[in-house]
Amino acid sequence: MSDTQAAAGSDLAHTPLHDLHCALGARMAPFAGYDMPVQYPTGIIAEHLHTRAKAGLFDVSHMGQAILEGLGAARRLETLTPGDIEGLLPGQMRYTQLLDPNGHILDDLMVTRLEDEAGRERLFLVVNASMKAADFAHLAAKLPDLDLIILNDRALLALQGPKAAAALLRRLQAASVPTEVIHGLTDMAFMSSRDIDLGGLRLRVSRSGYTGEDGFEISLPAASAIDFAQALLAEPEVLPIGLGARDSLRLEAGLCLYGHDIDRTTDPVEAGLLWSIPRRRREQGGFPGAEAIARQIAQGPARRRVGFLLEGKAPAREGSEIAAPEGQFIGRLTSGGFAPSLGRPIGMGYVDAAHATIGAPVCLMTRGKPLPARIVSMPFTPHAYYRGP
Repeated sequence: MSDTQAAAGSDLAHTPLHDLHCALGARMAPFAGYDMPVQYPTGIIAEHLHTRAKAGLFDVSHMGQAILEGLGAARRLETLTPGDIEGLLPGQMRYTQLLDPNGHILDDLMVTRLEDEAGRERLFLVVNASMKAADFAHLAAKLPDLDLIILNDRALLALQGPKAAAALLRRLQAASVPTEVIHGLTDMAFMSSRDIDLGGLRLRVSRSGYTGEDGFEISLPAASAIDFAQALLAEPEVLPIGLGARDSLRLEAGLCLYGHDIDRTTDPVEAGLLWSIPRRRREQGGFPGAEAIARQIAQGPARRRVGFLLEGKAPAREGSEIAAPEGQFIGRLTSGGFAPSLGRPIGMGYVDAAHATIGAPVCLMTRGKPLPARIVSMPFTPHAYYRGP
């Protein structure tokens, strides 16, 4: 790391893996108030393709982790989110959103139901790094009858890719984890979670991720993060992966990034996230913006989030205006970049609903130059989530 990089990162927070990133030669940059690895010496494209083919290890310790607990915690959280939280069994996870009174997205988050303790429901929450202070303040203010335990002393790793399960299995075998525990973990389906005792080290392992690949997210004590990460990196399939490839992987998977593809100006319907609001919640309501969401469902949104496949090699970036062939402005790009798996540029953004037709030609205006593209369905690369044995 150069002196300039060191100075730039001096006022930034560090994750528990910061020293390891530097030792591995990562190029560091500010992200959400943290000094984070953008890429390692192999480069973003190589890291991206390695994750798609084998397994990549990501440091996502900048994300916010917390436990929300108390009597009726699931029912109470449903007053702030449109997801089915009450329907979760211990070890099951949900993707949902915190909404404002207009049904707009304050943040998106993952909710896992833990085993009850002393009759108190317990929910494990993971929220976005840039929004965690606001999210936790919002939860504490709106749910004062519940206890919100912010887990500042834990790291979060993401092991992603088709070889992730094999690498994790080998690591657990090396640590003499009982065979039945290992089999229970490797048989876990997507969006499920369990706790594992690794020789006194307590891991919370979920089968989830942000790449579209099979994989795991592992919450563990911060003090043990470097040793555990190094053990995973010693596995032949695993390489360290930075934020650059994390972004290109999630874009290929058609996944939203908060602050870009979704924010306080978007609602779940226009964002294509209606699948995350089950029928019970749509009919019963009881969450912020329920009436606005119901209107959007009944009438259809004025705009829709769609994908774009660009012609040529030049990428379009966030903020590019989207024009119909006749020249009229019909929307704006929210994410864009090169897709290493496809060997061409892609993007996603919002267009007027009347123009949101799969296959329709458009132009993405970049520095005043129109880049031809067409609207396509997402994801750009098929999801490879593990659905169970």
